[in-house]
Amino acid sequence: MQRPLTAAQSTLAVLALAALTACTATAEAAKDTHAPAAPTGVTATAGSATTVHVMWSAATDDTAVTGYTVYRQGRPVKDLPAATLMTDVTGLAPATPHTFTVRARDAAGNVSADSAAVTAATPAATAEDRTPPTRPTALRVTPAGPGVARLTWRPARDDTRITAYDVYQSGSRVHTVRGTATEARLTALRPATAYTFTVRARDAAENSSPDSDTADLTTPAAPGGRPATAPTGVTATVTKGAITLTWTPPRTAGPVKEHQLHLNGRFATTIVWGADPGPGPVRYTLTVPATPGVRYALTLRARLPDGTWGDFSAPRTVVTV
Repeated sequence: MQRPLTAAQSTLAVLALAALTACTATAEAAKDTHAPAAPTGVTATAGSATTVHVMWSAATDDTAVTGYTVYRQGRPVKDLPAATLMTDVTGLAPATPHTFTVRARDAAGNVSADSAAVTAATPAATAEDRTPPTRPTALRVTPAGPGVARLTWRPARDDTRITAYDVYQSGSRVHTVRGTATEARLTALRPATAYTFTVRARDAAENSSPDSDTADLTTPAAPGGRPATAPTGVTATVTKGAITLTWTPPRTAGPVKEHQLHLNGRFATTIVWGADPGPGPVRYTLTVPATPGVRYALTLRARLPDGTWGDFSAPRTVVTV
């Protein structure tokens, strides 16, 4: 038989219930009911007869945006994390206009209103097109404001027609523009950072051209921020069993006597000069296996006079001979 509660136990039970009620009330009061703002800057570009590339600017929220949903003709087609601001929508009908909107969501499940609708028309499919476009040429990149860069190039050629140009940053696609464009504007770049860009042309059958030549940009430092610390002017030359690198060390308050070399994203070796190597350019030859056709991506960073490591250089990719 259950014993009745003592007076002290009854008092504790009442206090615990009151505390639980207060916590519940506080949690309810703190519940997030504010939806994110609708995404802005939405664009849609047909990349082939069956794909459209959709991009947008980050939405805002009183707490934090946790993801986005892309809609085609009012139906959801892609769910993406908050860090992703572009996607390819695939499996589309050729020679058809497709309309897209984007919504943002937060951790509490609040969903924004639709963005402005954008429409892109996929081109007609080209049967048995297996010929890729030629590569774009004369790629140039210039600063166009804080965190902004402008790329320009000469158009590629194709046996049918070019439907899109894809911009890559260190091997990852970051932007797409229509096939009639010869420039692209990139935003949200970090200050005092080294970037490497290439461009590929694409046709309606999803054939992509070889990469253009690379174009490097080191963004200016932010006002009051630290100067750029990445090595610049990096070149890589391949000979049998060796890769020779040249570069200019970053400008610092003191001499830079040590660099790290990374291959394919992993530390490879430390390059140490016993004395001040001067303002550069400097040279280093790395021995590699004499196996032809091996691809290496190389980056460098300097040990600064205060003992910390600076930023990585723009990467250079080579293939052994």
